[in-house]
Amino acid sequence: MMKIINAFPGMGDPMTEEETKNFMANNNNNLLIRIGLIDEKGEPNVIPLAYYFDDTSNKIYINTLKTTKKVRNLRKTNVIAYCIDDPKPPFKGVRGKGVVKIHEDVSHNILIAKKFIMKNIGTLDDPNAKWLLTEIEKGNEVILEITPSYYSTWRTAIPVRD
Repeated sequence: MMKIINAFPGMGDPMTEEETKNFMANNNNNLLIRIGLIDEKGEPNVIPLAYYFDDTSNKIYINTLKTTKKVRNLRKTNVIAYCIDDPKPPFKGVRGKGVVKIHEDVSHNILIAKKFIMKNIGTLDDPNAKWLLTEIEKGNEVILEITPSYYSTWRTAIPVRD
């Protein structure tokens, strides 16, 4: 069961668990997740990334090169803030905090990457998809697994005018 709280009490209702899962897993939304983490200087840093949400485990997955600053910083502090929102009316979104696990096992990462590719690219035959799978097979890419501690959700209804 997801812990869902209302992001904007008095301004709209939170999404239900089903709505939250559908919003985050939607293959057609092409929305990015923005993660906030602490950088090497101890300062906040926000990074927009493509993601894959597994609606069975309620985990969020991101692939990235293992040599990036974000991976180095996450190895030191693995707690993040995140936000996924749709800027088009009716406005809705999910934000919260979570813990990141860095997966380096190639066989695990290939399975997640294929789901990520199908959501974000739509086919494993795309040159970008083939490149990503090759990089994972070489061990150059890692999968970041975010386990959210809660989901702060919102949805606003825009009044219909005559």
